[in-house]
Amino acid sequence: MARAVWGVDSAASVTEQLFYCVKNELGYPKYWGRYLTDVPNVSDGLTRQEVALLRKNGVKILPIYNAFRQATGYANGQVVARNAVFHARRLGIPKNKVLFANIEDFFSVDEAWIRAWVEMLYPTGYRPGLYADPTKGDFSKAYCEAVQKNNQVAVQAVIWSSAPRPGTTKEQQAPKYAPASPNCKANVWAWQYGRDAEACSVDTNLADRRLLEFLY
Repeated sequence: MARAVWGVDSAASVTEQLFYCVKNELGYPKYWGRYLTDVPNVSDGLTRQEVALLRKNGVKILPIYNAFRQATGYANGQVVARNAVFHARRLGIPKNKVLFANIEDFFSVDEAWIRAWVEMLYPTGYRPGLYADPTKGDFSKAYCEAVQKNNQVAVQAVIWSSAPRPGTTKEQQAPKYAPASPNCKANVWAWQYGRDAEACSVDTNLADRRLLEFLY
């Protein structure tokens, strides 16, 4: 594929100070992953001021929903999808943009939840995304079972892989695009290859160019 596109994500709000830290110390991000809601002691929720700051600087927003602690059960997946859509609309994120469910590697996860996330998001016009580690925990098995039950999971979902993790780098030193993938059909279009950069409080990522049109 063509050279992967570099960007960052952060749990903290994007201030002018953080933006300039990233630009000066690491590189100019093409996109910035941000959480849609406040989760105490975990993440600051995205604000309209941040949206304006990032868009003014030509940086796309990669929206993440993380107000849940496990990913099991169809009904739970439906609720999380509805909440994610509510917050995306509240912030003015248009349709045809991807919303990433944040599935940490220590979460319980099953195929029903993944199917519900995909099946609930699709009719809203948003694209279903899944941030997960395909090498640890239950995600890969659950994802591939969901694909077996509904092939639309493989077609519609975009995976943002958090493995392997060689470590944060400046944009110029980013590794070759090589994210871990589940053992079945999957669109692995983003890769968080490093966490907690020393220079600025962000994680570093690479993305397949195809993802850019689905970012806000």
